[in-house]
Amino acid sequence: MTTLRFAFRGALSALDGPARVALFDRATTSDAALRATVAEIIAEVLCDGDDALRRCAARFDGATLDSLEVPRARWTDALDGLDSELRRAMERAAVNIRDVHDAFRPEAVERMTGEGVVIGRRPDPLARVGVYAPGGRAAYPSSVLMGAVPARVAGVGEVILCSPPGADGSLSIAVLAAAALAGVDRVFAIGGVGAIAAMAYGTASVPAVDRIVGPGNAFVAEAKVQVSGTVAIDSPAGPSELLVIADDSASPVVIAREMLAQAEHDPVAAVVLVTDSAVLESAVFGALARLVDSEPRAAIIRAAFRARGALVRVPSLDDAIAFSNRWAPEHLLLDVRADLEAGMFGRLRNAGSIFLGASASVAFGDYLSGANHVLPTGGAARSYSGLSTLDFVRWTTYQRMSPVVAARFASDVGTFADAEGLPAHAAAARQWSGAC
Repeated sequence: MTTLRFAFRGALSALDGPARVALFDRATTSDAALRATVAEIIAEVLCDGDDALRRCAARFDGATLDSLEVPRARWTDALDGLDSELRRAMERAAVNIRDVHDAFRPEAVERMTGEGVVIGRRPDPLARVGVYAPGGRAAYPSSVLMGAVPARVAGVGEVILCSPPGADGSLSIAVLAAAALAGVDRVFAIGGVGAIAAMAYGTASVPAVDRIVGPGNAFVAEAKVQVSGTVAIDSPAGPSELLVIADDSASPVVIAREMLAQAEHDPVAAVVLVTDSAVLESAVFGALARLVDSEPRAAIIRAAFRARGALVRVPSLDDAIAFSNRWAPEHLLLDVRADLEAGMFGRLRNAGSIFLGASASVAFGDYLSGANHVLPTGGAARSYSGLSTLDFVRWTTYQRMSPVVAARFASDVGTFADAEGLPAHAAAARQWSGAC
């Protein structure tokens, strides 16, 4: 058994200089070479459309595509032929996601001000959205459900799905089955930067969408940023993250299992334990060392711990809260004594999703609880939220006022407009000065 290594292990007071920068700097900004590659592929898709997408499939996926679109019959066949246990789990997840997001669906609001003006905001569903489901290391039917089901709940007119093909040109059976369960309208066997460009700008086969959502690798994340001036995107996304705050009441094995689960996503996943207990920290390290070699994705887990893993000891749980609010994790697991949980939860502000108590496993949120697993990473949780029905509507603001109100506004608005050197504005307002 090789020694388990972390990017940092020790007291918070020792976390300074390069180690601190490396632990906190998880932004999705990419290097110049990656940005240039992404820009080149986007330009190819803009120029050559479907032909460029076929070249991308051959270059990056080793696939020769006769058609970019997957016929609906293949989705229904995939669902019909799906393993019964997996189908039951996916159906249960879809129901939970639908129920939760329906409860959070935005509603129109109208308010009359003291001036007698009616101001309102109405949520209008987007006409068409694109959901991206990653491929590569694994197939992610859960990402299909997390993106498409809330879009349907929000009332989006058309939902399309893009996912990378395998070498034989086909998509994962589970991904296709999820598309059928989620009520997707069209499915395309395209992935990576090409898929993002196609959904942003449209090609002969792929329609342009109003918003692109869903996780992806560094190239997909950069592509979403580069097309964001043309099409709306969800929060900038990077590798998976987990921050665990725990005290001496926590089970070292439970925490170790949670850390292993998130680290297996990606060699640069960020997984951190913050605790005020040296005994717990040591016990978690020991549990990780015992368990890691039995994991099928042990090499990925070890790489993640070396790159962005940390076991941090803090003087108090107050320091743990401050650390978390600054680190702003994608997933935050709070595993402390019951009498402390409520008070600490109220002070934890910056996290994509918070899991309260040891039994609220992050894995449950990834798949079945109904909360969305498309969450901000890289510290973006300080200003972004997880995917929800809010991401699939745009707000129309409207206002209504009577001629009596218009007459009362005329003089002050005219004065404002004169001060800003806009005489036509002043005239438009003052025409109502005698309305009452």
